[in-house]
Amino acid sequence: MAQTAPILSAEDRERVSAAVHAAEQRTAGEIVTIVTGQSDSYRDVALAWSAAMAFVALLALAVASDFYLGLYDRLTGGWVQQWHPREVFAVAALVALLKFAGMWLMLLWTPLRLWLTPGAVKHRRVRRRAVTCFRVGAERRTHGRTGILIYLSMRERRAEIVADSAIAAQVAPEVWGEAMAGLLEHVRHGHVGDGMIAAVEQVGAVLAQHFPCSENDINELPDRLIEV
Repeated sequence: MAQTAPILSAEDRERVSAAVHAAEQRTAGEIVTIVTGQSDSYRDVALAWSAAMAFVALLALAVASDFYLGLYDRLTGGWVQQWHPREVFAVAALVALLKFAGMWLMLLWTPLRLWLTPGAVKHRRVRRRAVTCFRVGAERRTHGRTGILIYLSMRERRAEIVADSAIAAQVAPEVWGEAMAGLLEHVRHGHVGDGMIAAVEQVGAVLAQHFPCSENDINELPDRLIEV
C-alpha cells in the first residue's frame, strides 16, 4: 500500500542499508528489508462487523418487539395501532440498514477497524503479504536460493521473516524468533530503524554460520531498505 509519508528518515534508511551490506560481507545469504505502513485494508472485517450489528438489531427487535414498536410509536407521535406485517418488516429493514451504515461509517476510521480485527486475522494477512513481497523481490533470485526477507508491518505491529528454500532447509523457523523479538522491542519504543538494524545483524549472524561468504560471492539483491 502506498504511504503518504516515509516511515523511516533518510538517515535511518541509510543505516539499515549499511547494516545489510555489513551483514552480507560475512555470508553468501542475501538480506532484503521491507517496511510497510499496513499489510491489508481489512474491508471484509468492516463488512462482517457491520452485518453482525444489523443482525443484532434484528434479533433485538424480534425478542422485544412490543417494546421497540411502542417506542417507535412514541417517537413518531403515532396513535396506538395494530401493526401489520408489512409495516413491521419495513421498520426492521430500516433499523438494520441504519445499524449497518452506522457501523460501516465508524469503521472507516482505520485505528478502530484494526482494533476490531482479530489478532489471528492480522497475523495471516501480514504473513501473506510478506510471502507475496518475498516471491516478487527475492525468491529464486539468488544463485544458491539464499535470499531472506525481513518484513515489518507498522499498524499491525507484526514482523515476518521469510527465507528461500536453501535457508529454510537448514534453519528452523523458530531460530528467527530472537531477531523478530529484537526488532519488535525497538519498534515498540518508536525506534524503527534500530529495530531493523538489530534484526539484520541477528539474521546475518545466523546466515554466516550456515552460509559463509565465498571468495567469488557477488551481491545479487539490493541492500537498500524498501518501503511499500
